[in-house]
Amino acid sequence: ESAVTVSSLISFLLIRDARDFYSFKAVNSRGKLVSLEKYRGSVSLVVNVASECGYTEDFGPAHFNVLAFPCNQFGQQEPGSDREIDSFARTVYGASFPIFSKISVTGTGANNIYRYLTESSGKEPDWNFWKFLVDPQGAVVDAWGPQVPVEQLREQIQDMVRAVILKRKDEL
Repeated sequence: ESAVTVSSLISFLLIRDARDFYSFKAVNSRGKLVSLEKYRGSVSLVVNVASECGYTEDFGPAHFNVLAFPCNQFGQQEPGSDREIDSFARTVYGASFPIFSKISVTGTGANNIYRYLTESSGKEPDWNFWKFLVDPQGAVVDAWGPQVPVEQLREQIQDMVRAVILKRKDEL
């Protein structure tokens, strides 16, 4: 019980000290620790599986990112290892976006990034393909479940990316 309490306290402190989404670090599918800070200044769509979206090519990697976090909590649909998931997503779906290490997105073992996303949006994933939209400053804009197709988000993402491009243009 004390291990759970210490773990919960550490998780709480990590989330409390997080300035925004981009202040977190995550392990990618190849075992490397990656600072999400590298995505600051772009719009990010965070998805709890790897094969959801091909928008990176549409909007440009300088302005938009899909960040995939595989999860095996719902229906045991992601049973492979991180490397197997990465290989499958890239080979079968042609995924070219970052794929991170498999995580839990809900419950006591939820990854801190997803705890932050859930607390910030007020919405908790209850199945695969949950999408969290994060603005260039790291604020969570909104979240949608699997019943909302990514195509429905296109206009909102496009408007946010356009704002990033115009801001950068003004800064030149």
